[in-house]
Amino acid sequence: MLAWDDGRARGAAPAAMDEADPVPATPALDLERLDAALAARAPLAAELAREDTDAFRLFHGVAEGIPGLTIDRYGALVLAQTFRAPLDAGAVAALEAHLRARLGPDLAFVYNHRAKKPRESFDLWHRPDARALGDFVCRELGVRYRIRARHRGLDPWLFLDLRAGRRLVRALAPGKSVLNLFAYTCGAGVAAAVAGAREAWNVDFSGSALAVGRANAEANGVLERVRFLEEDFFPVARQLAGLPVKGRASARPRLALEPRAFDLVFLDPPAWSRGPFGAVDVAGDYPSLFKPALLATAPGGVVIATHHVADVAAEDWRGVLERAAVKAGRPLAAVEMHGPEADFPAFDRRPPLKIALCRT
Repeated sequence: MLAWDDGRARGAAPAAMDEADPVPATPALDLERLDAALAARAPLAAELAREDTDAFRLFHGVAEGIPGLTIDRYGALVLAQTFRAPLDAGAVAALEAHLRARLGPDLAFVYNHRAKKPRESFDLWHRPDARALGDFVCRELGVRYRIRARHRGLDPWLFLDLRAGRRLVRALAPGKSVLNLFAYTCGAGVAAAVAGAREAWNVDFSGSALAVGRANAEANGVLERVRFLEEDFFPVARQLAGLPVKGRASARPRLALEPRAFDLVFLDPPAWSRGPFGAVDVAGDYPSLFKPALLATAPGGVVIATHHVADVAAEDWRGVLERAAVKAGRPLAAVEMHGPEADFPAFDRRPPLKIALCRT
């Protein structure tokens, strides 16, 4: 399964395409399959509503019959996305009309095609009024998150499959110190603070993503307990772990940090990226990420780690974590494996998202 099929492609190495590649086929819009998915989610939607959640996936095409199409609800916003070949204008209009008939006429509907470049996506495939919709607010487990249907990047500001991870964070965070690595818009860090963490650090190289996280913290009344560090993962995590900083940028001025240990570390790396301090490659070298995260965790604490590459089996990755911990001199006391919740079905029972709750 390619990353674009799942709708969770942040940082993934794009599938190579050139003039010799076949043109991807436009997804066939089968509204009966969509209706079946909506009906199957009715009990989940009711359960989530009781938990003060109005953000969840309505249709997960790769497992529900229309590969390459996802439909997500973020409160009053419904966001449909395709991941290689776009829907034609007639199919988009039909999809919008069908969703309004099923979910209510007042919803805001936006269709995004995830072309390789944001400019191509926005200029070629979308109605020009989508940016004018402004920001929405959705709720997850009582936490308020800002959402914008169209912004400078391609990824939504809240990854819905990671609700399972944020749920774990909320259960463990009260009274704890929390380190959120690859924080993006700080969903896990804000959730931790709302749940009662005494402090939550959020680390990401993107200042614009952290600005959204700051707004989320402020909207939830927890800004005084949330810290934002605009920096690459490696210099922050390795300094906190007491390890030397490596890479071609290791001599440049950077945020200076003393070693310290957190009660709870949340590690959510992209599938692949390259930066001045080294490459992130979760399939090929997860230990380079896990070791500093583990060493920045207090004895008796917890690391919640994620892996988004479908081709890597959960048990194989678990073995990688356990061996890396032994090699780092911090064997794990226990590992609990988790996956996404029911709105992200997997036809082969092997969802791309894997979550490991590692007790030290």
